[in-house]
Amino acid sequence: MTSPIRSLLLPALLVAAASVAHAQAHGDKEIQQDIQRHRAMAAAHESAAKCLESRRKPEQCVQDLQTACKGLAIGKYCGMKHAH
Repeated sequence: MTSPIRSLLLPALLVAAASVAHAQAHGDKEIQQDIQRHRAMAAAHESAAKCLESRRKPEQCVQDLQTACKGLAIGKYCGMKHAH
């Protein structure tokens, strides 16, 4: 009979091992590129938020976001899709 703790521990250990393997597969150069892409996407999303706060048309804000994110993320919302 397996305890509930053991049944939770094994998947957690597998996820941790997979994370370590993934991190080791990425070299420092790739990690630095990922960091730069995430920061660029964050800046683009911050600009989009400020655009909307300024009461500009949402269509213009989305267009600006798409321009800022060209080549950074997949999809027309720069890697982030809202529920609405």
